[in-house]
Amino acid sequence: MAQRKKKITFIIVIIIFILYFFAAARPVPREMILAHEWISSTEDETVFELSRQPERLLPFTLGYSYGYVNTTGQFAVNRINANEIYLSGSLWTEYEAEPENITINNINNGAEIIINSADGYPVLLDNRIFILGRDQNSLSAVDSGGNILWTYDFGAPLTCIDAAAGYVVTGSLDGLMEVFNINGERIFYFTPDGSRYSVILGCAISRDGSRIGIICGIDQQRFLLLERFGNESDYRVLYHEFLDDSFRRPVRVSFIDNDQSIVFERVGGIGCYNIRSRRVVHIPLDGEIAAMDESGDQGILFLVTAAAGYPQDPAEKHLVGIHFTQDKFFGLFKTSPQDMIFLNASFKSDDVFLGRAGSMLVAGGGSALISFKLEEK
Repeated sequence: MAQRKKKITFIIVIIIFILYFFAAARPVPREMILAHEWISSTEDETVFELSRQPERLLPFTLGYSYGYVNTTGQFAVNRINANEIYLSGSLWTEYEAEPENITINNINNGAEIIINSADGYPVLLDNRIFILGRDQNSLSAVDSGGNILWTYDFGAPLTCIDAAAGYVVTGSLDGLMEVFNINGERIFYFTPDGSRYSVILGCAISRDGSRIGIICGIDQQRFLLLERFGNESDYRVLYHEFLDDSFRRPVRVSFIDNDQSIVFERVGGIGCYNIRSRRVVHIPLDGEIAAMDESGDQGILFLVTAAAGYPQDPAEKHLVGIHFTQDKFFGLFKTSPQDMIFLNASFKSDDVFLGRAGSMLVAGGGSALISFKLEEK
């Protein structure tokens, strides 16, 4: 009997030890580093032929230069900006301040789409072409032949636009957020309450169109995340947060890491809401955001901060890397906000650019584009 009790006690001790080992054990921290890959100058006029060397291209704007660069630092397009420009992943255009006709270029196949009597300004989102009216109170969708598919007139000037999965989300000066389907039909609208002044300062829609994030209102300002329930026209507030202070300018909101999180600008830093764990973390930052990596792949986000007053008062800038370390199973943030910052490098440049393609980060300053490879050691 005593032997049996000893045996049971021994087994219990072993089980407790195993449970403790898996619960308390922590892997040795691995260091995130940026390994230099290449440097290219926008003053180099050499470009390669797309028909001979098709590959992934990254759109860039830096100072008076704009174009597309590939993963080895060669330019597919490298031009001096003499007018207004708009670049997306596959479409780009250069147009006059008050354009009559607009030419949209497809970087992948070289096709040109000409929009006659545009009566507005081009917006290129989700591989689609839109025309924002001259007074910013109308939006038109354009097909591949340059023809207007639909037009919607708004009651107030638009302050933000985003598009994904065939949907368009807009925010306006009167505090109204609206969602449109592929045919231009308004399927949802929402007016957030709780602020002294109603205005939508930033908006983003997830890649599958199921979630929408907005920054709205002044005094008090709020971040809201809406999620679709049931049919495509039924969005409900999943999370909301009053912010400490109010911006009075356009604000960055972006879904990152394959829609696993959404980041939003806030006074004194950024916020990151994790979709799976439904928890938020606030990362303190010095200065204002001058550029931001829009992908946030692998839970790693890069951005450039500048002193208040940028770009009118350019000063020292900082390249910041943030790793939103999360629990593998539960999606919970495992470290403090300050410990999530693994990179903070200062540099000086009047102009900045930041782009990302997977593990490749491209930073720009002056006339130089510099590529780094993100590695873990």
